[in-house]
Amino acid sequence: MVIPAEAARWFLPFVLPICLYVAYTDLSEMKIRNHAVTALALVFVLVGFFVFPPFTDNWASGRIATVPMALPTYVWQLLHLPMILLIGIVLNAGGAIGAGDAKFAAAAAPFIWTGDLVLAIGLLTAGLLGAFVTHRIAKHTPLRRIAPNWKSWATGKKFPMGLALGGSLAAYLGFGAFYGTG
Repeated sequence: MVIPAEAARWFLPFVLPICLYVAYTDLSEMKIRNHAVTALALVFVLVGFFVFPPFTDNWASGRIATVPMALPTYVWQLLHLPMILLIGIVLNAGGAIGAGDAKFAAAAAPFIWTGDLVLAIGLLTAGLLGAFVTHRIAKHTPLRRIAPNWKSWATGKKFPMGLALGGSLAAYLGFGAFYGTG
């Protein structure tokens, strides 16, 4: 993994409760609350500022379109947020994902290192499949009685993506804490 293990260890205790809350609210209300998305973004902005101080000489090289440039790691990671938000807005406009899902994915993007993108997509795919199967099994069995008032049971084909998105981000940071660089 490319994510620094130390960074994942710093982020995980703050991100994990937000991911659990997002999964719960999406299951129970079919909504990812704006305050949860804002809290997730603020975790990166505040904790990331101390984990990757932008005023040090630890800069990374990269490209924006065809323009090569060097920026602090903190800034490179923050640039993921508007890029994923733009993609999410387009997907939401096309009806592919919900607005809350798009906003949560954008807020989660700074935590994902570009070098780990294939792994992150794999975790999201596995998380999505596992969450979907588990949700559908629970929906059509007596397990549903544990939380009979959840909106996600009665939404037809719609699926609470917050369960998969939150779980995948938590898994990525958890793996990063143990298997990351450094």
